[in-house]
Amino acid sequence: MSTKLLISSSPHLRAKEDISTVMRDVVIALLPATIASLYYFRMGALKVILSAVIGAVLSEFAMQKILKKEVTINDWSAVLTGLLLAFNIPASAPIWLPFVGSVFAIVVVKQLFGGLGHNFMNPALAARAMLLASWPVEMTKWVTPGADAVTTATPLGILMEQGKDAALNLNIMDLLIGNVGGCIGETSAGLLILGGLYLIYRKVITYTIPAYYIGTVAVLTLLVGGFDFKYMIFHTVAGGLMIGAFFMATDYASSPVTQKGQIIYAIGCGLMTVAIRVWGGYPEGVSYSILFMNVATPLIEKYTSPRVFGEVSK
Repeated sequence: MSTKLLISSSPHLRAKEDISTVMRDVVIALLPATIASLYYFRMGALKVILSAVIGAVLSEFAMQKILKKEVTINDWSAVLTGLLLAFNIPASAPIWLPFVGSVFAIVVVKQLFGGLGHNFMNPALAARAMLLASWPVEMTKWVTPGADAVTTATPLGILMEQGKDAALNLNIMDLLIGNVGGCIGETSAGLLILGGLYLIYRKVITYTIPAYYIGTVAVLTLLVGGFDFKYMIFHTVAGGLMIGAFFMATDYASSPVTQKGQIIYAIGCGLMTVAIRVWGGYPEGVSYSILFMNVATPLIEKYTSPRVFGEVSK
């Protein structure tokens, strides 16, 4: 019998990439920003990154053993979750904080919902929200880059507390290269863009979500700011927009599959980000915007899924 043509039911494997390849590519994409964070925040960044990654890997191992599942800590997904969480924590955080966050991300948000691919929201962002609600002082103690690590305000914090003029006096180049206070991974917008372009080149993600998310924020802040282009640029490179758009909002499990759904999802993220930043009581809106749209993803997919031909109508 010839085996040249084998007919079988779906799903069909159409690519050579596996989970570990994809996750490793994302980690590689984050390496430039990781190196920059170590340069700017020194031992503070190193402690937070190691604590978060170790906490995520150990939690994954323990939960899979307890649940009698195959141990998959070598697929890089737990490492990626820990690294992304570390990027959302200030370098001044005590060493136990990222560890606790990683345990929550892996145990509660990922494994208790069925493991990789079954989580309904991004585990790292959910953990960040939990840490911010539980330990707000430790999660908002920003420090300046360098060995002195003096307490400072983030660019978006300056915008909220001191106004537009004070914020626009900041050097945009410092925001691009990461020479400002903030979370470990949200400061170097330029290196995060570089990592995002690498992911698009490797076809790990498409341009749709990042382009529409960043584009929505840019257009809305241009309108809100009275067509002040510097104000628009400030909002696009300050805070966590780049890491959110390229690395968080594009999470396979918690974002829509269809392009139409991804566009609606990304625009929703952009609308909420600007609303929280401009009119909310918290200077940054990326995390909560993505989490909200994660929850809305099933509804978006319900109304954007393509028609199934051959289906009998009820």
